This record gives sequence, C-alpha cells and structure tokens, in this order.
Amino acid sequence: MMRALWSAASGMVAQQTSVDTISNNLANVNTVGFKQEKAEFKSLLYQTIQSPTTTANGENKPINAQVGLGTRTAAITSQFTQGALTESSSNTAFAINGSGFFAVHGSDGNTYYTRNGNFQIAVSTNGMMLTDSYGNPVLDSQGNTIEFPNNANVNTLSVNSAGEIFYEVNGKLTSSGKNIGVYQFSNPAGLEKLSGSLLAETEASGQPINESTSADVTKSEIYQNYLESSSVQVVDEMVNLIVAQRAYEMNSKAIQAADDMLSQANQLKR
Repeated sequence: MMRALWSAASGMVAQQTSVDTISNNLANVNTVGFKQEKAEFKSLLYQTIQSPTTTANGENKPINAQVGLGTRTAAITSQFTQGALTESSSNTAFAINGSGFFAVHGSDGNTYYTRNGNFQIAVSTNGMMLTDSYGNPVLDSQGNTIEFPNNANVNTLSVNSAGEIFYEVNGKLTSSGKNIGVYQFSNPAGLEKLSGSLLAETEASGQPINESTSADVTKSEIYQNYLESSSVQVVDEMVNLIVAQRAYEMNSKAIQAADDMLSQANQLKR
C-alpha cells in the first residue's frame, strides 16, 4: 500500500512538470523564434515480488512478478521545427528558413545562438553595429561583430538569402563584405536554453558548424523583413494540458484509494 502511495505521488510530480512545460509553451506563443518543448518521462526501478521459476506454492512458471515504483521526468526536449514566417516592417528583421542559428556575442564574452532575428542598429565606438534586441552584437560568418562606417546609410540596409549585407554610401549601393553568420548543430536538442531566446553550446549539442565554410550541411536561407514565429500550436497545447490534468487527477485518485484501504486495514483490529 505504501508502494502505491509513492508511485502515485511520483506520477503527480511528473505531471506537474508536464503542466509547467505546457504553461511555458503557451506563455511563449508570441515569442519570436521560440521552439515548442515537450516533457518526456521514464519508469523507475521495478521491485521483484516473485522469481520467474517458482510461485508461492513452489510451482514452475514462465514469467516473474514485478511491480514498478512510479515515474519521473527524463527530459524536456525542444522540438526544432520550422516556425511560420511573419512579415515585419523593420529592415533589420531577419528570419532563418532552415536548420541554422544566428550567433551573438554575450556580455560575458561567450558566443550564444538564437533563432530570434529581431535585430537592431546600435551605436558603437567605431560607428554603428548590428545587435539583437538585448544589445548583444550579432556575429558574421567569420565570428566577428558586424559594424558599419559612419558614412553608411543603415536605413538602406539590405541582405540577400545568403546573408550578404549591403548598404548605401553616398547614394551608391555597396557590399559590406560581410555575411550574417549562420551555424548548425548536430544535435540542436542538446543546446542549453537560456533567457532572452539564447541557446548555449554543450557537449550534447556538439560544436557549431559554420554554414559558410562547411559543404556537408544544407544551407539555410535568410529572409529580410520577416521574423520566425513561435512553433507552439495552441490547440495541441490545450489538448496536452487536458491529458496532463486527467493523468494528475488519476494519480490523486490512486492515493485516495490507497489511503482508504490503509484506513480499512487499521480498523480491522477494532
């Protein structure tokens, strides 16, 4: 009976994590470049009540008798599916169509990755530079910051599908000689999720693959004046929420049933 209590309690904790994950998905339904997350579970150890060779009466039998000890959260996996592209009036809004990620230089000196292409033009010591909405400099295909000279008209900034940057100087369209950096990972689900739509490289994700220097990957395309919407599907999340709620309720009912049986057992001596 105590086993039933602990098993059902582990199920309630696991379903609470599932509800937390679904809530986070719904909260980020309008976050640019956000990827849907899914809670995954695994069973805990099994307790062997009888061996596969004998029953309580000593008779042979082909299978054993095992009782599971509940469940726990195994992982919360991001589903890196392509989000819908929505039009933007900003000429520093970029969306990736493909498996790539933008790279930004964090305030701590490390490089981070994101699908959020809602960039801005910020003032730098040498003129102007391309940054994300948090002020982190965007990196080019060589891993350097993307800066513009003072005489560049950034209002005419244009980027082709390969990420090459152009702008006008004295009324003449000029190539900057730089491409917006796009990087891929062998296992993007292994990236560590940080705040601000940033992702950090880990051993599980593998090292970043520079699309401009690697011929073994399918190149992504960059679309200017577009942003990638969140991949969260509200209808699917509401269905998942109902399923998690019902599973939580069933585990609570199991605890109530075990408590009632323990109560009846305690009353037998009276």
